[in-house]
Amino acid sequence: FLQVLNEKKLQEVDSLWKEFETPEKANKIVKLKHFEKFQDTTEALAASTALVEGKLSKNLKKILKKIVAKDAHEQLAVADAKLGGVIKDKLNLSCIHSPMVTELMRGIRSQVEGLITGLPSREMAAMCLGLAHSLSRYKLKFSPDKVDTMIIQAISLLDDLDKELNNYIMRCREWYGWHFPELGKIITDNLTYCKCVRKVGDRSNFASSDVSDILPEEIEEDVKAAAEISMGTEVSEEDINNIIHLCDQVIEISEYRTQLYDYLKNRMMAIAPNLTIMVGELVGARLIAHAGSLLNLAKHPASTVQLLGAEKALFRALKTKRDTPKFGLIYHASLVGQTNTKNKGKISRMLAAKTALTIRYDALGEDTSAEMGAENRLKVETRLRLLEERGMRRISGTGKALARMDKYQNKSEVKVFDPSGDSTLPAVSKKRKIQEVEEQDAEVAVKAKKFKAEMK
Repeated sequence: FLQVLNEKKLQEVDSLWKEFETPEKANKIVKLKHFEKFQDTTEALAASTALVEGKLSKNLKKILKKIVAKDAHEQLAVADAKLGGVIKDKLNLSCIHSPMVTELMRGIRSQVEGLITGLPSREMAAMCLGLAHSLSRYKLKFSPDKVDTMIIQAISLLDDLDKELNNYIMRCREWYGWHFPELGKIITDNLTYCKCVRKVGDRSNFASSDVSDILPEEIEEDVKAAAEISMGTEVSEEDINNIIHLCDQVIEISEYRTQLYDYLKNRMMAIAPNLTIMVGELVGARLIAHAGSLLNLAKHPASTVQLLGAEKALFRALKTKRDTPKFGLIYHASLVGQTNTKNKGKISRMLAAKTALTIRYDALGEDTSAEMGAENRLKVETRLRLLEERGMRRISGTGKALARMDKYQNKSEVKVFDPSGDSTLPAVSKKRKIQEVEEQDAEVAVKAKKFKAEMK
């Protein structure tokens, strides 16, 4: 604890650093009032951790009661406003925190060796370094069972391996397809295709090679028959060797991917067992990787968990004033996948709500059991069955509640047929009289006689 000797100079915040340029100047501003050493590094770590978290440690509380309580009328300058509030509430001491206090603390740290006598600079540096390392270890809270960084790296690597595998397999099929194009249609499995090519090589070797350990008998016969009448081009032995080398790479990467997937599954069950049961290890790992850590994911509400991974679509929908997306990464969960299109939104919303609970339980709970995840998954499955049964009842017409709700009501009205719309002719009658028709006929007959007489 240091006591300020000249408070007037503290008012000039911008030039306060000049008063701490040398130890002599610093001693004119502040004076050491009380100094108490820590017994060991553990005690120093506990006190430092309490200060970082804005809490009042037991030793600090005792010292404040003994030393500062005597000068209760004076203000106590603290670097942390949160700690100052705790001291004020518990000890009823007046605390101050301002830019002036920040500059004062910076000056004291720069001249701490001159203000506190009897501490060699080498020992001071060693103690600071040891305490900094201990505090860093405490902040990390290292535990091999609670490191979600490994999950983030594993799922990212798994996605990269899938992309590379697809590229390699596509290149292998296209490359060997020039030599034996029929093989790609007969063998659909990529790994089996690469194993076949690596074992046999040239298509002419299929007749004498035994690939029964890779292919079933029926497919093996089809391959051998197709090899004899293949339309592919001839390739050199060097080309075949390069293709076989590519197949070796594909098989090695596939084996490593299987091993990495098992590692990810075990790690997810150790760190987030309830989340794994709810949405599966792959979707759970992608959610953790997208949020940055399990603790960050636990801070998200259920609505955010539902849309994680669909941020681009969400903001595009908000910008264009269209319907927002109903799901993001959670769409790939098995519960959403087995739902029909109409109920996917409802199930994804309920699944996100239950998943948010399991994430918080995994991140903040002390118990590592997976009972909560199993219970919540059962609730979602029950809800899913209920929605599906409701849809079936509506189609079949059974179900009392739905029949009562959809009861037929006769709303027919007796309407008289209006014949006015049948005809497009004018409504006014324009019938000619019989006399007019006879006169017109007589005129026509007269004209016809005149025309005949002229022709003669």
